[in-house]
Amino acid sequence: MAPNPAAVARRRSAARLRRAVAARAAPPATLTLRRALSARQRARRQSIVDAATALAAQGGYDAVMMKDVAARAGVALGTVYRYFASKDHLLAESLVAWGSELGERLRQSPPRGASAGERVAQVFRRMARGVAEQPGLGVALTRALLSCDPSALANRSGLSDMMRGWIELALGDASVRDREGVIAVLEHVCFSCMISLVQGHRTPREVGDELDRTARLLLG
Repeated sequence: MAPNPAAVARRRSAARLRRAVAARAAPPATLTLRRALSARQRARRQSIVDAATALAAQGGYDAVMMKDVAARAGVALGTVYRYFASKDHLLAESLVAWGSELGERLRQSPPRGASAGERVAQVFRRMARGVAEQPGLGVALTRALLSCDPSALANRSGLSDMMRGWIELALGDASVRDREGVIAVLEHVCFSCMISLVQGHRTPREVGDELDRTARLLLG
């Protein structure tokens, strides 16, 4: 029996209506705006990041309250929210800043070793030592990065790019089979170790041991 054209048309019209209603009901996509900042604005923004980092280092994730960040940075609370949409956004930015500092230290004092595996292992050891020096800070910043906050999620790609830079620096011009695949696996293991650190399943030293072992297994 052939379908009734009128019935088919009604079903299609109803389907289009449902899609239109769903589209209107769906939350809007997060829009991240990047704008050029003046030197004064950059300095103010950095003071906010520094204040959040200091509070996290002293008391961990729960110690970072936006009003306390504002007070420590010497700015109005509204100013904090002008630059950062949420606490997790701010702490994720602090993690990227921490990673940038590590990258700069690695460029000034490159990892040494006879093999690519040794050099990459040294990079991860240095990262783990940094976390061990301020474990509360490491846990707080990683916890923020792992949140579902869209503004914090945007920082993950930045951290991933920095981590890739650390590994590339250590690899140098070494011939590595499936170089992209090896870097991707090292990144995944590093993130996994940081998650286990946040969950209390590993200490910073154990994170360093695991990353060291992974680098040597993959690269020899």
